[in-house]
Amino acid sequence: MTTAHGTRALRSSPELLVLHAVRLTGMADDDAVARRTGLPRGDVSELLLDAEAFGWVTRVEFGDSRGWALTDRGRAQDGRMLATELDAARARATVERAHRRFEELNGRLVRASTDWQLRPTPADRFAANTHDDPAWDDRVVRELADLERELRPVVHALAGVLARFAGYDDRFAAALTRVRLGETDWVTGIGIDSCHVVWMELHEDLLSTLGLERG
Repeated sequence: MTTAHGTRALRSSPELLVLHAVRLTGMADDDAVARRTGLPRGDVSELLLDAEAFGWVTRVEFGDSRGWALTDRGRAQDGRMLATELDAARARATVERAHRRFEELNGRLVRASTDWQLRPTPADRFAANTHDDPAWDDRVVRELADLERELRPVVHALAGVLARFAGYDDRFAAALTRVRLGETDWVTGIGIDSCHVVWMELHEDLLSTLGLERG
């Protein structure tokens, strides 16, 4: 990827892409990591086995789900690799600006997600949203559409210096398209690339890239 100023965004090493994908997803199998990184599945499997040998990832099971999760050692290694990459790209100022703008938008996303899940009534201010009030849901979808538009320049700025940030805006837009088609799970659903999941991954990506803790 080349920016408007003619500079080329730094492309992450496959080792970092794989390790970081596990961090961002929380738990992922080989296929999920391959989809997340765009790397061949065979290469991903080899890199995950290497990471396991170094003690960076471990196999986990949660109910019917199985996959890889980061160890404490792996989280530390991911942090070191991210810091090295950030310095190599000379991108700290750009990422910090993007993070500040993202935090300005984050509260609105949280409120929209809450309003999608809850619709208070006089008797119960924590009543679940049963999606039988089109005006209520339309208001939330309009806010998500506004957030989609405002997110795009943030992602474009990030992807202009670190190529691995590309695509968050498109993933958010794809989830929103499914919401507009009536698939209500695609706002806050887990286990799918919902608006909320994509947003939270980008939040974690920004924090971890800058070496910050959530909160």
